[in-house]
Amino acid sequence: MSVLAIRVLGDPVLREETRPLAEVTDDTRRLIDDMFETMYAANGIGLAAPQVGRIERVCVVDVDGAAYALVNPEVVRTTGPKAKAEEGCLSIPDVYGDVERPSCVTVQALDRDGAPFEVTAEGLLARCFQHEIDHLHGKLFLDHLSFLKRRAALARWEEEKDQYPGYIRILKPGGSGSEHPEEEL
Repeated sequence: MSVLAIRVLGDPVLREETRPLAEVTDDTRRLIDDMFETMYAANGIGLAAPQVGRIERVCVVDVDGAAYALVNPEVVRTTGPKAKAEEGCLSIPDVYGDVERPSCVTVQALDRDGAPFEVTAEGLLARCFQHEIDHLHGKLFLDHLSFLKRRAALARWEEEKDQYPGYIRILKPGGSGSEHPEEEL
């Protein structure tokens, strides 16, 4: 397994629509393993393929020990009231914003072996699924913010972005530390 470089805001790959996979191969499983390793090194709870410069429709999530590899994931149902909570993103370090999302979602996907599954999630896990699936469609949490909050978040990013030449965030295995690891999706 390898820790991959994370692409940060400004890299065009973050705004691309990903490509569904016809099958799960050994290369897909290797990507999944590397994505988990990268997410853990960044102290995150979710990571999507575009965040590591790939355009496959793949993401990984681990919230409170509930770890999922999702290939071709799709939100098929949302229920319950919408809830607002602070989100951050491994591709936009140190920038946070309150995002309103459905509190309960049902997701269908393929697992790391290509078997279809469906999972219903609430709370932080539901939020994480939605955040990562947004990435697979070129959407960032910033897109859910009001004009003024988005402008403030982007101003904060302007102060941070010079730390990431070439729009790349290099991590070290074992975790890079984060003030808000539970919100780094």
